[in-house]
This record gives sequence, C-alpha cells and structure tokens, in this order.
Amino acid sequence: MDSKQQSFKDIISGDTPVVVDFFAEWCGPCKMMAPILKDFASQMGDRVRVLKIDVDKNPAAAQAYRIQSVPTLVVFQKGEVVWRQSGVVQKKQLEHVVNQLPRTYAQ
Repeated sequence: MDSKQQSFKDIISGDTPVVVDFFAEWCGPCKMMAPILKDFASQMGDRVRVLKIDVDKNPAAAQAYRIQSVPTLVVFQKGEVVWRQSGVVQKKQLEHVVNQLPRTYAQ
C-alpha cells in the first residue's frame, strides 16, 4: 500500500487527467459506480487514468481531500482538483468533464 500512496502525488501531478473514486466496500452506490468507471476507463484509454481509493483503508487520503460521503469522484490534472462530485456519476457526465479539460498531452 505504501508504494501506491507515495506515487499518488506523482500520478495526480501529471498532464493526464486522473479520475479518483473515493469509495467504501460497504457502500451500495459505490458498487453501482464500479462498472460505470470500468466502462469509462476502457472507452477513454490512455487519455485518462482511473484510481479507486478505499476511504476505510486510506483515511488520510480521504481526510486530505475532505471526503464527506462516498462515492466521491475527484478529477485531478497537474496536481490540481479540477472537478469533484459526490454520488453516482454517469459515464456521459464523466466523459464531458474530461473532454472539457485542456489537452496538454499528446493523444
């Protein structure tokens, strides 16, 4: 786990947008989010990275980003939070958010 946490800052600091799903195993809506994110990630390919962070196993990460409820999706680009929303988010909305970001990377 430590290597993941150490590289988290590196991952979110890159040019590629990173969608982080803050979730919990016991959360019903989080379970609904999983297939949506999987489909989204496969459709977007290398244009976006998707990470899942279990708030129960990583309370420091949840606290650092003030996660009050799960699921909460946060989009990072160049280390900055560019979008966040709690609750189940549909794939089309995620696509729209990522497609609106400035493209500073090769496609």
